[in-house]
Amino acid sequence: MKRAEGRPPSRAGHEDRRRAILEAALEVFAERGYQGATIAIVAERVGLSQQGVLHYFPNKQTLLANVLALRDQNDLDVLLATAQGSATTLDFLAELVERNAERPGIVQSFTVLAAESVTQDHPARDYFVDRYAQARTMLTAMLERDLGGEPPRGVSQQDAATLLIAVLDGLQQQWLLSPDEVDMPALLRKFLQLIRPVTDAAD
Repeated sequence: MKRAEGRPPSRAGHEDRRRAILEAALEVFAERGYQGATIAIVAERVGLSQQGVLHYFPNKQTLLANVLALRDQNDLDVLLATAQGSATTLDFLAELVERNAERPGIVQSFTVLAAESVTQDHPARDYFVDRYAQARTMLTAMLERDLGGEPPRGVSQQDAATLLIAVLDGLQQQWLLSPDEVDMPALLRKFLQLIRPVTDAAD
């Protein structure tokens, strides 16, 4: 049932409705990818008109940027839970890639929007600038925690984190283009093994 859209929701109601839109959009983008997803489909899923959705998110690009932020938060919640257990955070990274392999629509949408965001004045540009900055900081901490010491050949942990992001994004793009030829989770695990033995041998 659709809510009467002429009456503004309370702040709590506003946040609940916003979250419901994002949850519905996450499903739609995962199922249909960026091109196939529309504001109309999301609106139908959440029981609003298109104008009702646009009240919260002015266009599809902004909606997707917020969906990706929600996905990041969900993944971060899993990371924090994993960090309390015995698995290393780099092991979590490999598990996260396995999860992504099961939701190609979201991965496709992320890849498309990330590429588009390099242009000036793109609505998702600030999101991706901040996201990559946060990812570099987080991965640097993960490398320091799991590997200790400096990576080989004088590469700093910060530089290693940047390179690891490049590997992750590059694997995603190749996997999207050739999913039967590129085993994204397996290849990431192999790459991580190129990092780990260096520290082990030095112990």
